[in-house]
Amino acid sequence: MIKRLISKVFGGKKRRRDEPRIFKAGEHAIRHEDLSNAALRVCEGLQREGYAAFIVGGAVRDLLLGRHPKDYDVATDATPEQVRGVFRRSRIIGRRFRLVHVMFGAETVEVSTFRAHHTNAEEHEGSSDEHGRLLRDNVFGNQQDDAIRRDFTINALFYDPERDEVWDYHDGMADLKAKKIVMIGDPEARYREDPVRMLRAARLSAKLGFKIERKTEEPIARLAPLLDNVPAARLFDEILKLLLSGHSVECIGRLRELGLHRGLLPVLDHVMEDAAAKRFLMLALERTDQRIAQDRGVSPAFLFAALEWPRVVRRWNELIAAGNREVPALHLAMDDVLDGQREALAVPRRLDVLIKELWVAQPRFLQRSGARPYRLLTHPRFRACYDFFALRAEAGDAPLETAKWWERFQDAGEEDREAMLHDDEEPRKKRRRRGKRSPGKAQGGADDRDNAAAHDGAEERDQS
Repeated sequence: MIKRLISKVFGGKKRRRDEPRIFKAGEHAIRHEDLSNAALRVCEGLQREGYAAFIVGGAVRDLLLGRHPKDYDVATDATPEQVRGVFRRSRIIGRRFRLVHVMFGAETVEVSTFRAHHTNAEEHEGSSDEHGRLLRDNVFGNQQDDAIRRDFTINALFYDPERDEVWDYHDGMADLKAKKIVMIGDPEARYREDPVRMLRAARLSAKLGFKIERKTEEPIARLAPLLDNVPAARLFDEILKLLLSGHSVECIGRLRELGLHRGLLPVLDHVMEDAAAKRFLMLALERTDQRIAQDRGVSPAFLFAALEWPRVVRRWNELIAAGNREVPALHLAMDDVLDGQREALAVPRRLDVLIKELWVAQPRFLQRSGARPYRLLTHPRFRACYDFFALRAEAGDAPLETAKWWERFQDAGEEDREAMLHDDEEPRKKRRRRGKRSPGKAQGGADDRDNAAAHDGAEERDQS
């Protein structure tokens, strides 16, 4: 249907280069009933006050493809202050990009003022660094300007819900039909302006199943080192979008194909060379994609813990081989890996606690005697820790029989649990006597033996 409609519209008279192709009602696939009520009310409110207002970007692209957007953006010729004056429940955010968040119930619509490319304003000379990356990009413009400064043609479509029209300045509708990712303007210059666009190209290609057009893809491998100049916090946000796209397996594959993982997720090279580690990571990503498809919650901490677990194990083994004891070695390995990753991606420190809890619990699942299984069951995040262990077992990175034992142990009654406990195979540790010895007592005398026996009895009671 889209092909027939595009052919019909494109078959007409030629348009001026700065004019959009307008797809009227019946000439596009967007259905009014699929639109967000909040986005409709934002457009209606702005248009009622005499401003232009369009739903833009990924929401329009997804609606045209028959998908349901999670977020809606609106572009307008109103300034942020004017938008703020129209909607009581709104707030201006951002410094580099001044935007307005308009709230309707639990839904938030992001509203931006039409912007021009930074080169259109003389006062913005010097707004790029030595690599061409934009440092300031907040120049207001008109709708044509706004379309030019967007990244890919399929993201530069404007939808007016009042007239039920799609405005297309850069043949984005044709590229949607051809399933192509095409950069607006010169790809190398646009990647230099914002290297994160390379990550977006990979994510969109994987998420939509589209091919990156040859000219758009060609500079990526050469310009990938420019990502080193992007703030780590911004890279984390983009990688998180990629992992939570619902197509993380495909996204990780595209990152590797394009050489974009080096420096960001260097662990991928090591993982792909280790069969068990690769199976574990792929299973973790597949489960994440399944949960997103089912509209179930996903933990970023679980994802990053899975991504980095192979490096933790490798570093842990190195530290044990160097003479460190097992538990201290694990804690040292965790800190080394997290500190190293933070240099490339600014993983928020609030996630560190959750990630470490998942990692440090893993050896505890091998302890199935005495009181230790009961203590592990009371862990506040036991289920997440167990899911992590079960994934490892499914991938061959942990004993499958142990994972099945824990699955049964969780649901068993008290008597059955007692019967399931294993004998303690570890040698009992002799406790040192604290306090001063009597001068008249010989070392190793009867009193010491009595004390040792009492400690052993207490330990047995503790473990029962």
